[in-house]
Amino acid sequence: MKVKIERGHTSDAVRILDSMAGDSPELKRLTEEARINARVAQLIYDARDKAGLSQTELAERIGTKQGVISRLEDADYEGHSLSMLLRVASALGQQISIKFHSVPKVRRARTKKVGQSRKSSLAHAGN
Repeated sequence: MKVKIERGHTSDAVRILDSMAGDSPELKRLTEEARINARVAQLIYDARDKAGLSQTELAERIGTKQGVISRLEDADYEGHSLSMLLRVASALGQQISIKFHSVPKVRRARTKKVGQSRKSSLAHAGN
C-alpha cells in the first residue's frame, strides 16, 4: 500500500532548491551562490533598463562589448567582479552598497564522546 504524502505545491525556485538541498552544507552553499549571482544579474539588468540603455549602449559607456553586458545580466554567470560592477554603476549614475551579515548559527545535536559513554557503561557494570 502506497502512502500519499501531500506537500504544498510551489513554483518558487528558491524554495524548491532549499528543499532539495536539505541538510547538505555543500548544496546550501551552492544554492546561496546561485541566488547571489541571479540577484546581481537582475540588479544590473534593472538598473540598465531604468536608465533606458541597451546592452550595447551600456557597453560603449564602460568601454567593453555588448556580450560582456549580456553575461553580467545572465543569472548563471559566476564572474561578477567588484571592479566591473563599479564601472557599470558609475556609467549608470549609481553606487554600489555591500553589506556583511552574520551567519545564523546552526544548532547541532549533542553526541556523547566514545570515551564518556564507555566510562558510563563501565561504572554501571560495576554496580
